[in-house]
Amino acid sequence: MNGPMGAHGSQPVRGYSCPRSQYECSSRPRRTMRGKIWDLLCSSSRSTKENNVSNNKDAGAHWRGGIANGNGHAVGGAAGEEADAALSEVAVPGGDKLEGADAVEDDALHLKRRVGLFSGVALIVGTMIGSGIFVSPSGLLIRTGSVGLSFIIWVACGVLSLLGALAYAELGTMNTSSGAEYAYFMDAFGPMPAYLFSWVSTLVLKPSQLAIICLSFAKYAVEAFVYECEPPDSVVKLVAVLSIAVILFINCYSVNLATGVQNVFTAAKLVAILIVICGGAYKLADGNTQHLENVFKGTTGSLGDIATAFYTGLWAYDGWNNLNYVTEEIKNPSVNLPRSIIIGIPLVTLCYALINISYLAVMSPVEMVESEAVAVTFGNRILGVMAWLMPLSVTVSTFGSANGTLFAAGRLCFAASREGHLLDILSYVHVRRYTPAPGLIFHSLIAVAMVTSGSIDSLIDFFSFTAWIFYGGSMLALIVMRYTKPNAPRPYKVPLIIPVVVLVISVYLIVAPIIDKPQIEYLYAALFIVAGLIFYIPFVHYAIVPSFMDSVTVFLQMLLEVAPTQSMFD
Repeated sequence: MNGPMGAHGSQPVRGYSCPRSQYECSSRPRRTMRGKIWDLLCSSSRSTKENNVSNNKDAGAHWRGGIANGNGHAVGGAAGEEADAALSEVAVPGGDKLEGADAVEDDALHLKRRVGLFSGVALIVGTMIGSGIFVSPSGLLIRTGSVGLSFIIWVACGVLSLLGALAYAELGTMNTSSGAEYAYFMDAFGPMPAYLFSWVSTLVLKPSQLAIICLSFAKYAVEAFVYECEPPDSVVKLVAVLSIAVILFINCYSVNLATGVQNVFTAAKLVAILIVICGGAYKLADGNTQHLENVFKGTTGSLGDIATAFYTGLWAYDGWNNLNYVTEEIKNPSVNLPRSIIIGIPLVTLCYALINISYLAVMSPVEMVESEAVAVTFGNRILGVMAWLMPLSVTVSTFGSANGTLFAAGRLCFAASREGHLLDILSYVHVRRYTPAPGLIFHSLIAVAMVTSGSIDSLIDFFSFTAWIFYGGSMLALIVMRYTKPNAPRPYKVPLIIPVVVLVISVYLIVAPIIDKPQIEYLYAALFIVAGLIFYIPFVHYAIVPSFMDSVTVFLQMLLEVAPTQSMFD
């Protein structure tokens, strides 16, 4: 896989950092071609970095296990560890010492901490509230058979998401590396399970999530211009591909632009949801409560149907763990990560519960099942000449959700590649914009392929089944590390019963559909996970690197203007 480090622990072949103005580059061995390319790429930003040296409060470059002092001499061993600890306290006064010091301005490339509490909440809320609440209500009603059970499952999915996210908050504050499940599997189980997660997530889970959201965006966007017929499938897919291209540009151009777009679109979708809730409240006050009577009539007794109903509801809540993928870019993550979760997920659960009641105040359960666009039908009945607000709201919501999904997905690719589990180039960062552009491009290309070849329903079922295998694995990782790493720093700690409950539910969600209604897709999902070992054993464990990969990496480095981050040297 041409990764910087094989799983067997051999020493990696390193990349090269932008030379500091006072650092002697000759003190670091480098391959000639890589070194020349690095100098060429970094030359445009070096003068800016040198101008910042005098304003920097730290005289040395921060390295894991050692530092380079102001004269460019390496300090290692015990002295390096002492200096490292001292630097942690100096570099981030009042911050979280568990994070270590952020890299200094004139140091090697690194992802900067630019995601605060508001942006963290916006990322969670913005990725969770996407197309699900506008597409899933009808599917969930079909599988549960009654309004009452469907409402219970909506709330239960919110509670389950909150419990899972609280467990993730403990994991994320223990290990503040980006990558979420990937980083936690590395800590608890070692490289092989982590690699299998990155294999499935990079090639299937995250791209399929992006594809589903962009297909929903395109469908609602195109329907605004089509009145008497279904929009052509080819046009919907073309719009979905164009939306992926726009979102990719935003995320590659600037982290601040991406978080800014996320903040704005999250605020807009909350306003849209407020309009729906107010409309439903008006109808309820007007006496339209007939659809909220005998709510458990027709309830299904099938455990498999209930499990797949949870899949549909949990798809609407998916995104609760996305903030963990960008932990390295969160300001003071030990505080802001749990706070964002505690604020964001209950807010989404409340919105979902109220919006479902609002739907039932305007439409009967049968009408909701028959409607392919529940939110649009709602708008046509209650908003009159302003009915166009609902398709617009859905497009805004799905676009913001897709933006947050790609933002998180690129960081997973970045984290796994940095450990040698994917191609080197996918862990590189743009030398001026500090965005993980190769990982973002890679995810987008796979999502485009899924858009052109897949359908929303098939993608949702595959995504939900596979995702909960790894969510359950993360709960198991937390439980395991309570015993294998009892003294690890845990600035945020959840009661052990929480990961145990989520683990049991995840096992149910995986096993119940297989027992009740076996489908070949579940076998395909399991086989795809295991198939990752075909690549893991030769390319990661034995670190076999095809001879042409070095040339490919150099070519892409020049083409994309990217370079390895400081973490690749550690």
